[in-house]
Amino acid sequence: MTDHSAATRSMSLASLGWTDFFGDQLGPHEANLVPMRIATVHRDRLTGISQTGQMDLTLPTHTNTGDYAVGDWVLADPHAHLLHRRLTRKAVLERRTGTKVPQLAAANVDTLFIVTSCNADFNPARLERYLALANEAGTNPVILLTKADTVADAREYEKQAAALQRGLIVVTLNPRTADAAIALAAWCGAGQTVALVGSSGVGKSTLVNTLVGSAQQLPQQTGDVREHDAKGRHTTTSRSLHPIAGGGWVIDTPGMRTLQVSDVAYGIDTLFAEITELAPLCRFRDCTHAHEPGCAVQAALAAGTLDPERLARWRKLSDENRNNTPVQTRPRGSNFTSGRGKRR
Repeated sequence: MTDHSAATRSMSLASLGWTDFFGDQLGPHEANLVPMRIATVHRDRLTGISQTGQMDLTLPTHTNTGDYAVGDWVLADPHAHLLHRRLTRKAVLERRTGTKVPQLAAANVDTLFIVTSCNADFNPARLERYLALANEAGTNPVILLTKADTVADAREYEKQAAALQRGLIVVTLNPRTADAAIALAAWCGAGQTVALVGSSGVGKSTLVNTLVGSAQQLPQQTGDVREHDAKGRHTTTSRSLHPIAGGGWVIDTPGMRTLQVSDVAYGIDTLFAEITELAPLCRFRDCTHAHEPGCAVQAALAAGTLDPERLARWRKLSDENRNNTPVQTRPRGSNFTSGRGKRR
C-alpha cells in the first residue's frame, strides 16, 4: 500500500533528498521543468512527489515503467505533469531472479537496512548477498536484528552478523516499539533515504509503520510467520516511498528469499576484504586460491587466520557473479566484463 500523507503537504527539495549531485545535471533549457521524486512504480503508471505534494505523472508514449525505480529523480512539466527525463542516479539497488534483465529495487538510497531475525531466518550466506548488493550500489549497509526476545541470548547473532564485513553496524531492535525509531534516527534525518530488504516475516513492514508513525494514512500490511521455519507471507507486494516522522524517507520492498548476484565484483571485494587484501601477495596473478603454490590465501587458511567457510562462500559468490555478469565487447573486439556501475 502507498502512503499518501505527502500528497497535501509542502516541502523543500532538500527535505526530499535533492542535492547538488542532481542539481548539477540540469541544463539551462530545463529551467521551466520541476524536479519530482518517484514515489510508486506500477505496470502502467508512475507517481511522483514534488515540493507541492504527490501526483500521478503523465507518461510519454512507449514509456517503460520498468526503467524507473522508487527513489528516482525525474523532471516533469509543472502543469501537465508530463514526464520529461530521469536524472542520473547517485545509487541504484537492483536484483536478479533468474532473468537476464535486473529488477530495479530502489534508487538514490543512502542507507540500506538489511533486516533479519534471531531465528531460522538468520542466514550468513544470504546476508552476504545483500551486503554485496549494497556495496556495489554505493549504499551504506546496516544489519537490523529482530525477534531478539525469542532467544535466550541475541549476542551470538550480533557477533555473527558483525563479522560478515569490516566496520559493519548491527542494531538489535523491536520493530513495533518507538525505541526502534530512536535507534535508527542517525540514518533517518531530513533528506536522508533508507530502504529495507530482507525475507518476508522479519518485520520490515512493521518497522516502516513505526518509522512513518501516525502520519501514515494507509499502513503497510503485516503478516504472521510460520513457527517451524520462520518463513512469512509476502505482505508487501510493491515498492513505495514513505515520509519518516522525524525526517527522511523510507522505501519498503517485497520480501526476497532468492537473490542472484551479477555485476557486483566491487561489492564482493569489499565484503571479503580479508581475501581481497591477500590476493596480491600470491605468487601468481591469476591465482584461484585453490591449489597453486605460493598462494597467500591458502597460507592464511593453513595458519588459521582465515575462516574456511568464508572462503567457500567467497568462491561461490565470485563464481556466480562471473557466470551471471554480461560480457561486453569493445570496438576493437577485446572482451571485458562490466564493472561497478551504480549510476544508471
